[in-house]
Amino acid sequence: MHLSRSGDGYCVRYAIADVAAFVRPGGAIDREAHRRGQTLYGPDVRTPLHPPLLSEGAASLLPGETRPALVWRIELDSSGEGRAVDVRRALVRSRLRLDYVEVQRLLDAGRAEEPLVLLREVGRLREERERDRDGMTLPIPEQQVVRADGHWDLDYRAPLPAEGWNSQISLLTGMAAAQLMLYGEVGVLRTLPVPDPRDVARLRRTALALRVPWPQDMPYGQLVRTLDPDVPAHAALLTESTVLLRGAGYAAFDGGVPEQVTHAALAAEYAHTTAPLRRLVDRYVGEVCLALCAGVEVPAWTREALPRLPAEMDESDRRAGTYERLCVNLVEAVLMSGREGEQFSGVIIDVADDRSSGTVQLAAPAVRGRVAGSDLSLGAEVGVQLVEAEVERRTVRFGLTPG
Repeated sequence: MHLSRSGDGYCVRYAIADVAAFVRPGGAIDREAHRRGQTLYGPDVRTPLHPPLLSEGAASLLPGETRPALVWRIELDSSGEGRAVDVRRALVRSRLRLDYVEVQRLLDAGRAEEPLVLLREVGRLREERERDRDGMTLPIPEQQVVRADGHWDLDYRAPLPAEGWNSQISLLTGMAAAQLMLYGEVGVLRTLPVPDPRDVARLRRTALALRVPWPQDMPYGQLVRTLDPDVPAHAALLTESTVLLRGAGYAAFDGGVPEQVTHAALAAEYAHTTAPLRRLVDRYVGEVCLALCAGVEVPAWTREALPRLPAEMDESDRRAGTYERLCVNLVEAVLMSGREGEQFSGVIIDVADDRSSGTVQLAAPAVRGRVAGSDLSLGAEVGVQLVEAEVERRTVRFGLTPG
């Protein structure tokens, strides 16, 4: 990534690994990539979409190495709105490989070079444009498995501001890709329908129960931006808000455009395009956009694959979600095994309709589990006692502490 000033606006250059330079359509690696769909991430090992020789070597944009890439050039005006886009093949040489912690540290210390300073500047502008669109990002702390002192543990990780700014550049590129494909009437979008009014009404009732103010004329996206995940009632409402993200999928098209083209959470048209080494669909989006920008025909192998991509990606998304959830569940059960009878403090983040069961999120360790009780109250801070931690079944159950 490289950001620079351009007149009264900005120029964003984003280099993406050129997987098609290495993977032959219909070949063994291509067929296996279609079967896998995406990279799976476990606590101690990754199951990659492509052979590590490519994903961690020849195709990766490693620092100090000349690599083939798809280079996006996106021109922005002074407010951060896009005004021109182009993507083409090129050879690039990455100068530095940074992580978010280091980027945040350099920016906070005032020692960052101009491209990183502009990342913050443009990232904040794009966040403002997201608010103008009434887009929504749920700031839910991530429950992650970590290795500490020779054993596995869990913690909650809140994203750094630099991650949000970097995410805005990725979203910007995906939105530009979507606009190109819609104009060319060929491609594949990432879509999310508008939330069911019944789900919004249910969320309003939840906010009322949690005593979280939600003015009648305030859109839910605006409400989410007022919530602090460190406040128990807000954390519970954020968890419940995931109901608004149901129904995400992919829409492939070739001639005309789909009826549903918008990603409701982003309040924009969007496509996955910035991670082709770990997600199959991104390679095809990149190839379509390359052809459209060059004014040439989209490659036949790309067009032929488009119809089956939505089903392949839906299946891989389900597989990845199940895998990651089971990994966390297993670590939770291992961490709590043998501690039956111990007492903990936590927050009720989900409640069944009859309020006799729900989910409790412990303050420490970073464990979530089922809890049984009577008249459970969403967002309540409670004391709980571990009833069962079953490793083989990957389950953890609590009961409310008496009194």
